[in-house]
Amino acid sequence: MGKLTRKQFLATAAAGVAAASFGRRARAARPIVIRFGVDLPLDHPTTVHVQAVAEEIKTATNGEVTLAVFPNNQLGNDEHMLSNLRSGAMQMMGIGDNILAELVPSAAIDNLGFAFKDSAAAWAAMDGGVGALVRPDIEARGLHVMDKIWDMGFREITTSTKPITSPADLRGVKIRVPPSEMNVSIFRDLGAAPVTMNSAELYTALQTRVVDGQETPLGVIETTRWYQVQKYCSMTNHMWVGYWMAFNADFWKSLAPNHQEIIGNAFDKAATAQRIANSELNASLEAKLTSQGLIFNKPDEAQFQNALRDAGYYKEWKDKFGPKLWSALERYVGSSFG
Repeated sequence: MGKLTRKQFLATAAAGVAAASFGRRARAARPIVIRFGVDLPLDHPTTVHVQAVAEEIKTATNGEVTLAVFPNNQLGNDEHMLSNLRSGAMQMMGIGDNILAELVPSAAIDNLGFAFKDSAAAWAAMDGGVGALVRPDIEARGLHVMDKIWDMGFREITTSTKPITSPADLRGVKIRVPPSEMNVSIFRDLGAAPVTMNSAELYTALQTRVVDGQETPLGVIETTRWYQVQKYCSMTNHMWVGYWMAFNADFWKSLAPNHQEIIGNAFDKAATAQRIANSELNASLEAKLTSQGLIFNKPDEAQFQNALRDAGYYKEWKDKFGPKLWSALERYVGSSFG
């Protein structure tokens, strides 16, 4: 083969540069797909608002970024999704802070039994000094969370056997709790027999009486149809739970800054709307669930709080969280709860 002339060499080089440039443009034009998993049903306010976020992201990025939403454990249960999120097999999930706490213990601080008088107090703490301490701990475990936590609300107890009117009624009751140390701790110290189980298995477990009851917010009870296999609902408000919108941190860092800004703004704007919608749903459901067969009662929360105090629950968790995080919480809820 003869030597290339200078003209041939320059032409070949120019063609190579053009091909490489075309390849980069083609790759850049390929849509970025964010697989988002959550354990909640399609019609839960959280999922509804995430779908709205997906539409906003698609529009604002001119289709360059797509958020593909997989509700109702379609990508596996919480533990499976969290494992895949950390490995990078999926890019994003909505995860309850009580579940995330198994990886990031400080994430359970807002789950402390009977700490908050209402959801607004929890939002203030998590948007403020408490959240400021928790978010870096989450980042340190390879996840990136949006600035605002979403709302699940207060957890209530349903049973198939009897209403729960006092801590004494919980003795020996087999109650399903999520795989969370905080949830187990509350019911163990109240004398119940907590059984850890993922939500995907719960309907059948309630139906077949593998467990006597469960504890979730009213919005979850209604959208998952658990009222069909339970008889009583005791409004204990024993724990507030939020949902973090969490990315795989490496994937988040790979996004262009303008895409990060669009995504972050969309999720945090939706968080405000979701909080209101979820609170309104939880507040409106007692009448509807009563018409669907649940029998409601409202126990005295102070009895349960006193029982936890006597069992050493608050001392245990104060020691686990440490003085800095505990003091941050007390600035929002006072010190009387512990």
